[in-house]
Amino acid sequence: MAKVNICNVVVKDNPGCFTSPFQFEITFECIEDLNDDLEWKIIYVGSAESEEYDQTLDSVVVGPIIAGKHMFVFEACPPDPNRIPKEDAVGVTVVLLTCSYKNREFIRVGYYVNNEYNEDQELKENPPNEPQFDKLQRNILATCPRVTRFKIDWGDGEGSENVAPVTNTENESNQMAIDASNDSKNFKEETNDAPGKMDAMNTSSIPNAPMVAGASFKDCSSKKSDANLTHGSSSALEPMQM
Repeated sequence: MAKVNICNVVVKDNPGCFTSPFQFEITFECIEDLNDDLEWKIIYVGSAESEEYDQTLDSVVVGPIIAGKHMFVFEACPPDPNRIPKEDAVGVTVVLLTCSYKNREFIRVGYYVNNEYNEDQELKENPPNEPQFDKLQRNILATCPRVTRFKIDWGDGEGSENVAPVTNTENESNQMAIDASNDSKNFKEETNDAPGKMDAMNTSSIPNAPMVAGASFKDCSSKKSDANLTHGSSSALEPMQM
């Protein structure tokens, strides 16, 4: 049985500029006290063709964690444009939010991301050979996350068998990127129809999925990432009632 469950994720400042930080407001529940830290990561899939273009935008360690519900905002810098293939700069890709305990990933939430020249019709109709990242708009499909949970050993002997290897999760992220590329038309229609504020989504169709909420759309802003402030401590965690 998993000792940590994600209760809610809010994608903040979405849609936003490609060059603006990623921000996820995460609420999670810890079933019992944990002696070791949780490590959260934000990973940007630069191309469906190869894992070598995946970028870990930031990682943050929080803990030790006491039993109860906690909330914090995980902010990470945008991906490095120099590490993204030119042909994959515009269009649909994937961003991943992962959490690990004792270096074992136990949950992954994947979101489709659409990058377009929405503000400049000329660029939208005739994309330049050299991507202009400062003019790209990033839109995360916050209402349709793909949630995957992995059985791990939490230190009490449970889950020590049939632990999913890390390579499985890497393959899944790239398959998700391939699916996004193949289904980019439907993705764009869904993001264009998305309301400005969404209620919590129904995850009953996703096996073993925790509740993941929709997004509150705000204007894009460029704030300095403060994710490092929570490294090695639990100072950013706030117990909350839900």
